[in-house]
Amino acid sequence: MEQLIIVVAVLPLISALLIQLFAGRIGRRIARVSVAATTLSFLLSSLLLWWALTGYGPHALPLGNGTAVLLYDPLSALLASIILGISLIVHLYSVRYMAEEAGYGQFFVLLDLMTAALLFMVIAGDLITLIIAWYLVGVLLYFLLGQDTRSQTAYRFAFWTLITYRIGDIPLILAAACLYNAYGTWSLTTIFAEIMANPDAHQVMGLPLTEVVAALIGLAAFARSAQFLLHTWLPYTMDGPTPVSALMHAGIVNAGGFLMNRFAPVFVHSGDVLNWIFIVGLITAVFGSLLMLTQNDIKKALGYSTMGQMGFMIMECGIGAFSLAIYHLFAHGVFKGTMFLSAGSVINDARQDDGIPKDELYTFAVEKRPDKVRQPWILMAAITLAVPLVILVFAHLLVAEDYFQKQGAIVLLFFGWVTGAQLIFATYRMRTQNIWRLVGLSVLSLVVVVLGYAVISHAFDLFLYPDPAFRAQLYSAATIDLLRFDLLVVVVTLIVVSGWVVTYYGEQVGYRRRQQTKHLWLNFYALISREFYVSDIYTRLTRMLLAISGRLNVWLRWL
Repeated sequence: MEQLIIVVAVLPLISALLIQLFAGRIGRRIARVSVAATTLSFLLSSLLLWWALTGYGPHALPLGNGTAVLLYDPLSALLASIILGISLIVHLYSVRYMAEEAGYGQFFVLLDLMTAALLFMVIAGDLITLIIAWYLVGVLLYFLLGQDTRSQTAYRFAFWTLITYRIGDIPLILAAACLYNAYGTWSLTTIFAEIMANPDAHQVMGLPLTEVVAALIGLAAFARSAQFLLHTWLPYTMDGPTPVSALMHAGIVNAGGFLMNRFAPVFVHSGDVLNWIFIVGLITAVFGSLLMLTQNDIKKALGYSTMGQMGFMIMECGIGAFSLAIYHLFAHGVFKGTMFLSAGSVINDARQDDGIPKDELYTFAVEKRPDKVRQPWILMAAITLAVPLVILVFAHLLVAEDYFQKQGAIVLLFFGWVTGAQLIFATYRMRTQNIWRLVGLSVLSLVVVVLGYAVISHAFDLFLYPDPAFRAQLYSAATIDLLRFDLLVVVVTLIVVSGWVVTYYGEQVGYRRRQQTKHLWLNFYALISREFYVSDIYTRLTRMLLAISGRLNVWLRWL
């Protein structure tokens, strides 16, 4: 077992070394070496994951004098398999995609090194190894994004990404320093055991150590997972190679969710920090989803979609659903990686045929053939609000009877309800000849998705955190005052219900009412299309700093 853990992590490093040494001799066949090493590593990691699923307990493997530790537990076993699976797909795609690009061998060296850095990050059992791997991921991503040295845009935003990542490294280093100063060890398992035994034993400047460390870990996760105000690097790094975009959006940007799960024993005792994390994730999810809708570039739209999904992932951690965040990480990684690898084909097809194909789906969903008899809007509004709620409640009663006793679960149900209502309302607006057929298909798809999500997320919960007491502590840490929570739920529910009713009513009012509010929507669209001026503000601040530094250089005669 111990040797297998080391082999899984070291194989990509060996592949990178062999390619670097023998690239001149074997030429384009270097890709075979890289793919073979990644495939073998993935198969071995799958074996480790299987052992974890069968109940093989957590195991810490010291290296050298014991300072460096590799940690084998359900979280590291699962994420190692996910990373290697996505990396293998990217490797296979890159064999032909990068064939005509300069630096073919260099690309596979960097790709193998990135895979190794991600592996060491998730299996790190000590703070030193974690920080080194965390840092190297940012550096290697900079070189991968700037693979095309002829592109000034690619170089610019690769550097922008590097700077943002370095900003996120500082809180993680400070958190590690605080923990080492308090407990005198770099071992994560030892530190977490001490925290669980006595969480209030140490303070930092008069504040509980756990809350300070949790806040610092949250900040590090925000920068790595493109949370609002630290997100601008993500949608603009699209000039890099498509395989890099796929790996970045499918695996690298998810690192914030991993980091918060790794430090879950710290967050158990940091309820106030979790509440702020939830707010940041919620804001990011809303802004990312809005900005995605206004993009006319497919890859940039996917970038903002990733931002929104990372907001949901962080938000799930903020309500105590840490295992759900890992499930979100996994599902989003597979989904978004596939979309990025398919983006080139979609763009190529659009360039060859700029017309819209008149297939059955287009005729059914886009042409919106009007229904001869419109259904009563009050009836459809009631169906829109009631059906998703019934489906969600029934699905979650199947997996856990006490599900509705947790505030975090109520929040997740609320967002699921809003999403389901949006689906049915969009179906209603299609105005097909047989509205009941279309609504029935939408409800059936919603049932399948919700049941799958409920069952799989519950399975993730049992696998990653088998101790029911610890799971209860995670949800309990994220709770707020019951009166404020109930009041918030009632107010937001009334706002959503009122919004749906007004929207349905607006569908009946027709053209005149839409014309009256047209200028408001145009102003709102202009604000979104400029991405809330966040990038403009950063650009202005950059120019100001450069101007100030230039004046200082002249004044101090440094130049």
